[in-house]
Amino acid sequence: MLSAAMSTQELFISAAHKCLSAGKKRLSVTKCLDVAAQLSAVDLGLKPALLYDINSASADQVQQYLSSLQASQLVSKSLLTLELNGNALIVNPISVQSSVEQFFCDSSVAVIDICHSLEKPAITDPDRGELKSMKHDLLLLLRKLTEPMEDDKPQYVGQKSEEWNLCTVFGLLLGYPVTYWFDQTKTFENCLSMTPLVVTTASATWQGDATGHRCCLYSFSIPAILLQEFQPKLDKWRHRLQEKINQQDVLKDLTVCQSTVTLPSVCL
Repeated sequence: MLSAAMSTQELFISAAHKCLSAGKKRLSVTKCLDVAAQLSAVDLGLKPALLYDINSASADQVQQYLSSLQASQLVSKSLLTLELNGNALIVNPISVQSSVEQFFCDSSVAVIDICHSLEKPAITDPDRGELKSMKHDLLLLLRKLTEPMEDDKPQYVGQKSEEWNLCTVFGLLLGYPVTYWFDQTKTFENCLSMTPLVVTTASATWQGDATGHRCCLYSFSIPAILLQEFQPKLDKWRHRLQEKINQQDVLKDLTVCQSTVTLPSVCL
């Protein structure tokens, strides 16, 4: 009877405070609502996955949070928690598989080589050896996620993922139209230092209650020198996102904006 008297936002906040605390520190209400809005976006297929990186909550805690919301019927049972090299993601198995398969079928996602040895970022072939091997392993993993699994447990990715470039993998899993790659077997440094980067941010208003909460759904960067070449992919990505926004009533008022930043070092 308690849940019937609580608003949607209050239920999300309560679950976050109960499950996602790091030590004695609880998430702020704003952070709770940010997670709720992004999770709703994942559930609706507006984004394939949510990378939980707000605090040091474990994958088990993220799973407890997700299970609590599923028990309250706030999100669907199909969502699950994926633990990847110490990182926790909540994924929509069907959406994330479709996103990755689409990348390798129609090259809708651009891959940018940012190896430290390069003078400037450059487009790379998504079928190059390292990426092709990762593609095969990643698709096998994602297809398994659609199979019945043990409830209330995160799905742990095996040791094979230690060979993957997580920067590239996260770009694919999170649905970005562009992702970075570098040869991590040589160094984790990159060539983005003092390189102007165009940051694209997509935000929407979550209608979790009568009072809407504005939330960032996507944020990714592209080297400014490559922006003109990638603009058609960006336009296509934005159009697809707007179409999805128009097909539901939970997140509204999509805004996509760009800004340029130049940093002395870029950690990925």
